Order: sequence, then structure tokens, then C-alpha cells
Amino acid sequence: MGAVLEIRELCVSVEETEILRGVNLTVEQGEIHALMGPNGSGKSTLAYALMGHPGYEVTGGEVFFKGVDILELAPDERSRMGLFLAFQYPVAIPGVTVANFLRTAINSRRKVENPEDGGIPIAEFRKLLKEKMASLEMSEKVAGRYLNDGFSGGEKKRAEILQLATLEPEIAVLDETDSGLDIDALKIVAGGVNKLIGPKLGVLVITHYQRVLRYIQPEHVHVMFEGRIVESGGADMARQLEEQGYDWVRDAHTGQ
Repeated sequence: MGAVLEIRELCVSVEETEILRGVNLTVEQGEIHALMGPNGSGKSTLAYALMGHPGYEVTGGEVFFKGVDILELAPDERSRMGLFLAFQYPVAIPGVTVANFLRTAINSRRKVENPEDGGIPIAEFRKLLKEKMASLEMSEKVAGRYLNDGFSGGEKKRAEILQLATLEPEIAVLDETDSGLDIDALKIVAGGVNKLIGPKLGVLVITHYQRVLRYIQPEHVHVMFEGRIVESGGADMARQLEEQGYDWVRDAHTGQ
């Protein structure tokens, strides 16, 4: 069995307001899951809580990754274990190039496996980065630009996928990667994700809309409402939500 992310009865509060009220979800390496739901249902809260954002207080439940309860681990420790988050709103880091950022991240992960590791040789890193950028049809000039500084919405999301391709995590959470993208940019970003999907990568796609799921096709679809996952099914569920909206979810689960 590959890496498994297992969320058990997770409860999370933000500024003393309860957002997640007992989330249960399991994502295995090699699987594609989609998490959908209306605004305010707790989808992004789940993503940030999984990665250890300090503004999100876990008040109950457990999260296991590779059999380890990660809730006591720092965000960087969770990342080095092979858990990845692509942000809805990637932050610009002026002064740090894309290449330097990625090389530092790779070296950080290598030191976990071998504390004596001197870091990836420059020639090896350049070859790796060139290969990853070519596979994602990205200009090599991006490597010399400051991370997300002056990037368009589409460029920021493609840079996130480049990080995903380079760091090779076992489970990736994509938090509304389709947000703010036009159709052309969405196709490019989704195409990049599809090139990475396979038995070594498990993906949780968080989205409001079915449109991204036309390009990244999930095997499992879950619906979040009022801080819980209230419905789960196959790809047909995403199409049902597209056709009927979330009213049927509200009618069935309000106040439960």
C-alpha cells in the first residue's frame, strides 16, 4: 500500500468560531478525489488545517499521514513527509527566484532522508528543472523570475504545479486551483496536473465548480456542507451538482 492521508472526525475553529465539525476522509496515493461545496462550507479551512496553518485551531479529531498523526508536526515537517498544498492565492516572494526556491525546497527534503546530504548538485538540479518545465510546457525564463512577483493568475497557478512536479509529493491538496482562471489558463493548468497523475500521486481537488473536473477527472467526489462531508459518490455526483446546484444539499442537510 502507498501513502495514505486519513482524516478522522476533524474539528477546526478560526477565531473561536467552529468551522469544521467532524470531517472524515481518506485519500490514498494514486487516487483522485474532489471536494466540492458552497462558499463557507469549510473546504479551504480543511486544506489549511491539514498543512498546519497557525490561524486554524484543531479542537478535535486526528489526521494520519503514512500512519503518523501529523497534527503536532510543523508545516515544513508535514511537507517534507510528502504532503503538498497548492494555494488558492499563491503569495509573491520578491527577491527569491523560482529556481532558488525550488532548489532550497528539494535540499530541505533531502536532508530529512540524509542529514549529511550536501544538497542537489547544481548541474543535476538544472537538468531536473529543465525537464519538469518542458513537460509542463513552461518557458525556462520563468526559472529566473521572482516567485509569483508580477505573475498573472494563470502563471501563479502554473508555478504551483511546477512545484508539485519538482517536489514529487505523495499526496497533493489543490485548493481551488481553478479560481480566477479563464478557460485557456484552466486547460493549461489542468493539463499540467494530468501529466503528474499516476500511481505515485494522490490528489484532493477542492473546488466550487464542476468545470475543472471536466479536465481533472476524479474517481471519488465528496460534498462538504456546514463543516462536514455529507455526501460521497463517483464522478456523476459532480455532474449532478452542476445541473442542480447545492440547493438539494442544503435541503437535505441543513441543521443536521
